[in-house]
Amino acid sequence: MGDIEAPASDRPPQNVLLSLLPTKEFASSRKGMLLIAEVALSLVSFVCFAASTAAAFVTVPLLEFLAALFLLFAYSTKFNERFKGFLWPLMDFMRCVTASIIFFIISIMAVSKYADGSSKAAGVFGFIATIVFALDFYFIFNELANFLKQGGESNDEPSRQQDEFSDSDSD
Repeated sequence: MGDIEAPASDRPPQNVLLSLLPTKEFASSRKGMLLIAEVALSLVSFVCFAASTAAAFVTVPLLEFLAALFLLFAYSTKFNERFKGFLWPLMDFMRCVTASIIFFIISIMAVSKYADGSSKAAGVFGFIATIVFALDFYFIFNELANFLKQGGESNDEPSRQQDEFSDSDSD
């Protein structure tokens, strides 16, 4: 009699979990494919480094995995559009530049210094991750350069300015 019943929901519980996954449109976009590849390669590299004698390098793939996973979530759910205070493209650019440089360094060290197979595999996956991160920062750099060549104006800012002018004219 005193039991509190849960309100009836139209959606099954599995749809809530599926809403955390990227949409098909985002996953098939260039940015989505690059972020998914970064997440996958960082995770595989992390597992390989954790199983190898080069376990000292396990921190970099783990941090890059978490950062890429966060940005995948942020871009796929349009979380970045709600927080305009952050410079999302610049943060993403810096993440990709540092990741490609550090992955390149630890991959060279893992392949050349350690003899076990998992270290070699971690190095190979690290080299592939280096290429993916470098591609991502190349595309981000081109987008930022085109944005700055156009004078730093985005498509939705002029419409916002026009709305402000029409509001001030009606007063």
